[in-house]
Amino acid sequence: EVQLQASGGGLVQAGGSLRLSCAASGFSFDDYTFGWIRQAPGKAREEIACISNSDGTIHYVDSVEGRFTISSDNAKNTVYLQMNNLKPEDTAVYYCAASDSLCLPLRTGMYYGMHHWGKGTLVTVSS
Repeated sequence: EVQLQASGGGLVQAGGSLRLSCAASGFSFDDYTFGWIRQAPGKAREEIACISNSDGTIHYVDSVEGRFTISSDNAKNTVYLQMNNLKPEDTAVYYCAASDSLCLPLRTGMYYGMHHWGKGTLVTVSS
């Protein structure tokens, strides 16, 4: 059974940090690209970071570049999203997803098709 379990969300003040985790099981972790997709209230889903476990490619959307870091621990089958200098506009439900496609450059307000999705974790940033 394919599972993606995201955790680590919560309430944090602006300028603070959180680390999200995504534990994967039921498919070949090393062959997949993982993405973090967020959906803010009243807005469309947006892919903000991706990492390819097959070739190491990483991309970020402009709004999080330099503040967020995506990483992958193949021994633990877990992908992380370290979020620093959080802003109120980062408030959203964050989803972990996986695809057997490439990790491609990301643009504001869009996301690529994913094969597997986890349940979201809520991140709330207060001003």
